[in-house]
Amino acid sequence: MKKKLLFVIPNLGAGGAEKSLVNLLNTIDKEGFDIDLFLFSRKGLFLGQVPDFVNILPKNKELEDFQKPLLASIKTFLFKGKLLSAFRRIQFFLVNKRIANKAVAEQQSWKYIRNSFKKLSTEYDAAIGFLEKSSIYFVVDKVKTKKKIGVIHTVFSQINVDLEFERKYLYNVDAVAVVSNECAVDLKHVFPELQSKISVLPNIVSRNLVQQFANKIILDLGLNAIVSIGRLENVKGFDLAVESASILKQKNIDFHWYILGEGSERPGLEKMIAERGLQNEITLVGLKENPYPYIKEAKIFVQPSRYEGKSIVIDEAKILRKPIIVTNYATAKDQIEDGVNGLICDMNPEAIAESIQRYFIDNAFAEKIIANLNAENWDTEKEIENFYEIINENVGV
Repeated sequence: MKKKLLFVIPNLGAGGAEKSLVNLLNTIDKEGFDIDLFLFSRKGLFLGQVPDFVNILPKNKELEDFQKPLLASIKTFLFKGKLLSAFRRIQFFLVNKRIANKAVAEQQSWKYIRNSFKKLSTEYDAAIGFLEKSSIYFVVDKVKTKKKIGVIHTVFSQINVDLEFERKYLYNVDAVAVVSNECAVDLKHVFPELQSKISVLPNIVSRNLVQQFANKIILDLGLNAIVSIGRLENVKGFDLAVESASILKQKNIDFHWYILGEGSERPGLEKMIAERGLQNEITLVGLKENPYPYIKEAKIFVQPSRYEGKSIVIDEAKILRKPIIVTNYATAKDQIEDGVNGLICDMNPEAIAESIQRYFIDNAFAEKIIANLNAENWDTEKEIENFYEIINENVGV
């Protein structure tokens, strides 16, 4: 008999967790599971990649009204005589405006949006909140299920949340899956009382799919193309990339750096690029549903992040046999062995530029890295077995 599963995530925007979920859904045994997917917002770059056998649940009308722009939402609730809902919508807006820390704002505003989510009528064998914070809150508060599972994609100690708020929700799930060993060590340190619940569920990456999509488009990026992918947010360190590019240009090194992604940092990055005269050296490409042709045609892939849980795009770059540079964030060593299958450098523009220059100048070293990447099978579809194990252990099979 098929098990009934529910996955919950806010949307399917261009993030690592969202991509990881889509990969999992495309790898899972559809003969063994009936799968529902609940999205807070039915949108995102990866929405079209959800397989047909997954049932995307509709939103209820209360939530639709709550998610309207502020004035439209208030007017709708007042017209319907829902004064408390209108008050909650105002409080939700004020909390998100007042609290600069987005993670804490998400926590504190949950109590105002929570009542707009109706409890789901279906009972599940397992419900999986596939992203930290509100996805897990929804599973705990709004889902009837035999077992509740939370998936965390980040180094938890670095997101500066209200730990007491988070603790009460993590207490009420049966298992917590994290995407890397470093994330597991970190979470056990933050919540030592939860150690028995914590397990590692690495991101699933399909070699065949990555290679297939990489070959769909032919690009000519030039001889010394550098590619980076990620949200244009401070955590991804693209300001460091711009400073690194400035150093390379001052050394008269020929290159072009393509940065794929969108986010709130775009205006600031555009200003930095203009001030340093790097318009001919850096292109902010924007979002691409299929970024793999860019990775395939790059000479180097650079991840200048300030921190990562476990970067799914690093695994994809390894599948495409690209020389990789990552900054020395906490989980970097989970994916890169320095000097063997890539380079780990200090988290500053000078170190990033020096590592890029090494690949450009030392062809023998670059070829050694590529040979080492070729010698390994970076396909992680087998990690679906870890998911089955977590589900089976927690459904009592």
